[in-house]
Amino acid sequence: MIRLALTGSIGMGKSTVAAMFRRRGVPVFDADAVVRELQGPGGALVEAIAQRFPGTTRDGAVDREALARAVLGRPAELADLEAIVHPAVGAERTRFTAAHADSPAILFDIPLLFETGGEQAFDHVIVVSAPATLQRERVLARPGMTADKLAAILARQTPDAVKRARADFVIDTGRSLTETESEVDAILAGLGIGTGA
Repeated sequence: MIRLALTGSIGMGKSTVAAMFRRRGVPVFDADAVVRELQGPGGALVEAIAQRFPGTTRDGAVDREALARAVLGRPAELADLEAIVHPAVGAERTRFTAAHADSPAILFDIPLLFETGGEQAFDHVIVVSAPATLQRERVLARPGMTADKLAAILARQTPDAVKRARADFVIDTGRSLTETESEVDAILAGLGIGTGA
Protein backbone atom coordinates (compact mmCIF):
# COMPACT_ATOMS: atom_id res chain seq x y z
CA MET A 1 0.00 0.00 0.00
CA ILE A 2 1.24 3.47 -0.93
CA ARG A 3 0.54 6.12 1.71
CA LEU A 4 0.03 9.54 0.14
CA ALA A 5 -0.23 12.80 2.05
CA LEU A 6 -2.07 15.73 0.50
CA THR A 7 -1.44 19.17 1.93
CA GLY A 8 -1.46 22.83 0.99
CA SER A 9 -2.10 26.23 2.47
CA ILE A 10 -5.59 27.65 2.97
CA GLY A 11 -7.47 28.40 -0.26
CA MET A 12 -5.23 26.32 -2.52
CA GLY A 13 -7.96 23.90 -3.62
CA LYS A 14 -7.02 20.90 -1.51
CA SER A 15 -10.60 19.70 -1.00
CA THR A 16 -11.21 19.82 -4.75
CA VAL A 17 -8.09 17.75 -5.43
CA ALA A 18 -8.93 15.26 -2.65
CA ALA A 19 -12.33 14.73 -4.29
CA MET A 20 -10.57 13.96 -7.60
CA PHE A 21 -8.52 11.22 -5.92
CA ARG A 22 -11.66 9.87 -4.24
CA ARG A 23 -13.49 9.70 -7.59
CA ARG A 24 -10.58 7.64 -8.90
CA GLY A 25 -11.09 5.02 -6.21
CA VAL A 26 -8.42 6.16 -3.75
CA PRO A 27 -9.73 6.11 -0.15
CA VAL A 28 -9.30 9.58 1.39
CA PHE A 29 -8.82 10.36 5.08
CA ASP A 30 -9.98 13.94 5.65
CA ALA A 31 -8.32 15.22 8.83
CA ASP A 32 -10.49 18.35 8.95
CA ALA A 33 -13.69 16.29 8.66
CA VAL A 34 -12.50 14.00 11.46
CA VAL A 35 -11.80 17.01 13.68
CA ARG A 36 -15.26 18.41 12.95
CA GLU A 37 -16.80 15.08 13.94
CA LEU A 38 -14.72 14.82 17.13
CA GLN A 39 -15.73 18.37 18.05
CA GLY A 40 -19.34 18.06 16.89
CA PRO A 41 -22.43 17.20 18.98
CA GLY A 42 -21.49 14.38 21.34
CA GLY A 43 -17.95 14.29 19.90
CA ALA A 44 -15.14 12.61 21.82
CA LEU A 45 -13.18 15.85 22.32
CA VAL A 46 -15.96 18.21 23.38
CA GLU A 47 -15.52 17.69 27.14
CA ALA A 48 -11.72 18.05 27.11
CA ILE A 49 -11.95 21.23 25.05
CA ALA A 50 -14.69 22.63 27.29
CA GLN A 51 -12.50 22.08 30.35
CA ARG A 52 -9.38 23.66 28.84
CA PHE A 53 -11.16 26.45 26.95
CA PRO A 54 -14.26 27.48 28.94
CA GLY A 55 -16.92 29.21 26.89
CA THR A 56 -15.97 27.55 23.58
CA THR A 57 -18.70 24.90 23.58
CA ARG A 58 -22.48 25.03 23.41
CA ASP A 59 -25.27 22.53 22.85
CA GLY A 60 -22.85 19.64 23.38
CA ALA A 61 -20.49 20.72 20.60
CA VAL A 62 -17.45 22.94 20.12
CA ASP A 63 -18.20 26.44 18.84
CA ARG A 64 -15.45 26.54 16.25
CA GLU A 65 -15.51 30.34 15.92
CA ALA A 66 -15.17 30.79 19.68
CA LEU A 67 -12.37 28.22 19.81
CA ALA A 68 -10.55 29.94 16.96
CA ARG A 69 -10.73 33.23 18.84
CA ALA A 70 -9.36 31.52 21.95
CA VAL A 71 -6.24 30.17 20.24
CA LEU A 72 -5.47 32.36 17.23
CA GLY A 73 -2.23 34.25 17.82
CA ARG A 74 -1.70 32.49 21.17
CA PRO A 75 1.02 29.83 20.81
CA ALA A 76 0.58 28.31 24.29
CA GLU A 77 -3.18 27.92 23.89
CA LEU A 78 -2.75 26.53 20.38
CA ALA A 79 -0.21 23.97 21.67
CA ASP A 80 -2.69 22.89 24.35
CA LEU A 81 -5.42 22.46 21.76
CA GLU A 82 -3.13 20.45 19.49
CA ALA A 83 -2.22 18.20 22.44
CA ILE A 84 -5.92 17.39 22.76
CA VAL A 85 -6.73 17.04 19.06
CA HIS A 86 -3.69 15.40 17.43
CA PRO A 87 -3.66 12.11 19.38
CA ALA A 88 -7.37 11.61 18.69
CA VAL A 89 -6.92 12.28 14.98
CA GLY A 90 -3.93 9.91 14.95
CA ALA A 91 -6.05 7.14 16.41
CA GLU A 92 -8.72 7.70 13.74
CA ARG A 93 -6.01 7.64 11.07
CA THR A 94 -4.77 4.27 12.34
CA ARG A 95 -8.31 2.88 12.20
CA PHE A 96 -8.78 4.24 8.66
CA THR A 97 -5.53 2.64 7.49
CA ALA A 98 -6.54 -0.74 8.90
CA ALA A 99 -9.97 -0.51 7.29
CA HIS A 100 -8.40 0.05 3.85
CA ALA A 101 -5.47 -2.35 4.17
CA ASP A 102 -6.30 -3.98 0.81
CA SER A 103 -6.21 -0.71 -1.17
CA PRO A 104 -3.20 -0.11 -3.44
CA ALA A 105 -3.04 3.47 -2.16
CA ILE A 106 -4.68 5.66 0.46
CA LEU A 107 -4.56 9.42 0.66
CA PHE A 108 -4.45 11.51 3.83
CA ASP A 109 -5.74 15.08 3.46
CA ILE A 110 -3.77 16.88 6.19
CA PRO A 111 -3.75 20.70 6.10
CA LEU A 112 -0.94 21.18 8.65
CA LEU A 113 1.28 18.28 7.57
CA PHE A 114 4.61 20.15 7.52
CA GLU A 115 3.68 22.34 10.47
CA THR A 116 3.25 19.27 12.67
CA GLY A 117 6.28 17.40 11.28
CA GLY A 118 4.07 14.60 10.03
CA GLU A 119 5.47 14.10 6.54
CA GLN A 120 7.81 11.26 7.59
CA ALA A 121 4.81 8.94 8.04
CA PHE A 122 4.05 8.91 4.30
CA ASP A 123 5.58 7.49 1.14
CA HIS A 124 4.90 10.60 -0.96
CA VAL A 125 3.78 14.14 -0.21
CA ILE A 126 1.54 16.00 -2.67
CA VAL A 127 1.27 19.76 -2.29
CA VAL A 128 -1.66 21.67 -3.78
CA SER A 129 -0.69 25.18 -4.83
CA ALA A 130 -2.01 28.22 -6.69
CA PRO A 131 -0.86 31.80 -7.27
CA ALA A 132 -1.03 33.94 -4.10
CA THR A 133 -3.49 36.38 -5.69
CA LEU A 134 -5.91 33.57 -6.50
CA GLN A 135 -5.47 32.06 -3.03
CA ARG A 136 -6.33 35.40 -1.40
CA GLU A 137 -9.35 35.88 -3.66
CA ARG A 138 -10.69 32.41 -2.82
CA VAL A 139 -10.21 32.76 0.93
CA LEU A 140 -11.63 36.27 1.26
CA ALA A 141 -14.77 35.08 -0.55
CA ARG A 142 -15.52 32.73 2.36
CA PRO A 143 -18.24 33.77 4.82
CA GLY A 144 -16.83 35.52 7.87
CA MET A 145 -13.29 35.72 6.51
CA THR A 146 -11.35 38.96 6.81
CA ALA A 147 -7.90 40.10 5.71
CA ASP A 148 -6.75 40.05 9.36
CA LYS A 149 -8.01 36.49 9.87
CA LEU A 150 -6.28 35.37 6.69
CA ALA A 151 -3.02 37.02 7.78
CA ALA A 152 -3.20 35.24 11.16
CA ILE A 153 -3.84 31.87 9.50
CA LEU A 154 -1.02 32.31 6.98
CA ALA A 155 1.35 33.33 9.78
CA ARG A 156 1.10 29.86 11.30
CA GLN A 157 1.28 27.95 8.02
CA THR A 158 4.50 26.94 6.32
CA PRO A 159 4.96 29.27 3.31
CA ASP A 160 3.72 27.89 0.00
CA ALA A 161 7.18 28.11 -1.60
CA VAL A 162 8.64 25.97 1.19
CA LYS A 163 5.86 23.40 0.84
CA ARG A 164 6.43 23.21 -2.90
CA ALA A 165 10.16 22.68 -2.38
CA ARG A 166 9.55 19.85 0.10
CA ALA A 167 6.87 18.07 -1.97
CA ASP A 168 7.30 14.94 -4.04
CA PHE A 169 4.53 16.20 -6.32
CA VAL A 170 2.97 19.65 -6.79
CA ILE A 171 -0.54 20.06 -8.22
CA ASP A 172 -1.27 23.53 -9.60
CA THR A 173 -4.92 24.48 -9.06
CA GLY A 174 -4.51 27.87 -10.70
CA ARG A 175 -5.47 26.34 -14.03
CA SER A 176 -8.60 24.61 -15.31
CA LEU A 177 -10.20 21.68 -13.48
CA THR A 178 -9.44 19.50 -16.50
CA GLU A 179 -5.74 20.34 -16.25
CA THR A 180 -5.78 19.67 -12.51
CA GLU A 181 -7.43 16.30 -13.09
CA SER A 182 -4.73 15.46 -15.64
CA GLU A 183 -2.10 16.15 -12.98
CA VAL A 184 -3.88 13.79 -10.56
CA ASP A 185 -4.03 11.09 -13.25
CA ALA A 186 -0.34 11.57 -14.04
CA ILE A 187 0.65 11.12 -10.39
CA LEU A 188 -1.41 7.95 -10.04
CA ALA A 189 -0.08 6.55 -13.31
CA GLY A 190 3.50 7.37 -12.31
CA LEU A 191 3.00 5.45 -9.06
CA GLY A 192 1.50 2.50 -10.92
CA ILE A 193 -1.91 2.92 -9.30
CA GLY A 194 -4.93 1.97 -11.39
CA THR A 195 -7.96 4.20 -10.95
CA GLY A 196 -11.69 3.69 -10.80
CA ALA A 197 -12.31 6.71 -13.02
